[in-house]
Amino acid sequence: MSTLVHSPAWKALAAHHKGISHQTMREMFSQDPGRFGKFSLQVGNLLLDYSKNIITSDTMELLLNLARQNKLEDWIARMFRGEKINNSEQRAALHTALRAPRNSSIYADGRDVVQDVHHVLDHIRHFSEAVRNGRILGHTGKAFRNVVNIGIGGSALGPLMVCSAMKPFGSAQLAAHFISNVDATDLAEVLSLLDPETTLFIISSKTFTTLETLTNAHSARDWLVKNLGTEEAVGKHFAAISTNLAATSRFGIQPEYVFEFWDWVGGRYSLWSAIGLPIAIYIGMNHFERLLAGAHAMDRHFRESPLECNMPVILGMLGIWYANFFGTASYAILPYDQYLHHFPAYLQQLEMESNGKQADRNGNPVDYATGMVIWGEPGTNGQHSFFQLIHQGTQMIPADFLAPINSHHPIGEHHSILLANCLAQTEALMLGKTSKEARAELERQGLKGDALETLLPYKVFPGNRPTNTLLFDQLDPYTMGMLVALYEHKVLVQSIIWNVNAFDQWGVEFGKQLAGKLLPDLKGNRPVSVHDSSTNGLIDHILARRI
Repeated sequence: MSTLVHSPAWKALAAHHKGISHQTMREMFSQDPGRFGKFSLQVGNLLLDYSKNIITSDTMELLLNLARQNKLEDWIARMFRGEKINNSEQRAALHTALRAPRNSSIYADGRDVVQDVHHVLDHIRHFSEAVRNGRILGHTGKAFRNVVNIGIGGSALGPLMVCSAMKPFGSAQLAAHFISNVDATDLAEVLSLLDPETTLFIISSKTFTTLETLTNAHSARDWLVKNLGTEEAVGKHFAAISTNLAATSRFGIQPEYVFEFWDWVGGRYSLWSAIGLPIAIYIGMNHFERLLAGAHAMDRHFRESPLECNMPVILGMLGIWYANFFGTASYAILPYDQYLHHFPAYLQQLEMESNGKQADRNGNPVDYATGMVIWGEPGTNGQHSFFQLIHQGTQMIPADFLAPINSHHPIGEHHSILLANCLAQTEALMLGKTSKEARAELERQGLKGDALETLLPYKVFPGNRPTNTLLFDQLDPYTMGMLVALYEHKVLVQSIIWNVNAFDQWGVEFGKQLAGKLLPDLKGNRPVSVHDSSTNGLIDHILARRI
């Protein structure tokens, strides 16, 4: 067994779990009326209520002992100092530098990267404002009305999620579109909405070699040239976020339309960088800077606050508690705000790509769970689909509920009903409904005898299902920045406990390598025999039936 599982703090938690497993949150709340005050925390306008968890004060003390045993505070300091904590790629993980104030200093390889960051931010401001106010025009002299981001993974999910979430702050004259899937349907459906004369494409690819992104980019280029009748239009209608200036030049993109970012920016941590250019164009640079400021506020909280009152640390350690001691395999993200409908998908990549690892930092196989399956849907839609499993299924599924206190659309009683549903779900998941309570309810409805006894088992809810509730005043750029940074840091916390590198993704790379080997076979017309029998058979079936 690993050092972690044998460690004193881990063993203490395992023993504590055996002792607490027979207790219910219903009992805990009954015995401690001050539980909410004890297990809640506010940072800025963001309130975290974590009292509806299967925890006591002893639990939290033991979890934080585990964090200290694994030197979490040292790791946090190392990340902010720009040390190469991405050990498998020998890189820093300095996404926090992307939202650092201009007058601060953060060094990577002896260079103050903050000045580089703000040089690019100034470039983004100049370009985005020129697009928004019509100083930069298309080939035919028309202002841009559509901005299309072409990227994949972190180069797509982050900007898509934020632009969707920040729609109340978006330009009325500009629409933001996103193409990521190499499936031509994704490209064709977006292009069908566009006027080539008023469309600006942004290609997001650090190396300018990503197969899916470049395939989509070249098809979009062909569409533009065909519709505008000249190759010269490319230079007016394409920008790029890339470090490969030679490749962007060959594509036809003007040097001043190319934006830099660095190898210490991981894709899923990159929306704060030039990858966020579509966000800046859509919501304006002032709002984009508020997004950065909110993230920086959470950075400061994470770096400076004691573990006991550190929001990312608490969220991260609660996840450890359930994944490693209760054996939970999935985690639900449930935003009660329609503008956050892409947030669960964004967190899927952030958490599962970061911590879905089976080898620790020393290259040894782990013998404990790392990561959970992240999924979710906005409320109240989810209540009418998968909430049944959370309430009465056989698996424990912890969940985060997120909700704004104030809506951008205060129509009638809609928002009060939304909030009532949000709070009711967390209460119901905590309390459950006993057989005695269910019987009394059925009797009040007039049921008795065999009819009551037959229905009774289905009306019982076990309860004791853990949830966190995150409330914020209203979803705005600053709050959005805080929320994203909160979950970024939660991921780091868990990676330190599990001793895995949260900043590489070799599993993703492996799939790409195999796809590259398969592609020539799919372009051919002969039976294939170089793969396993299943893959050979599938390729032969495709070739035989292709139109």
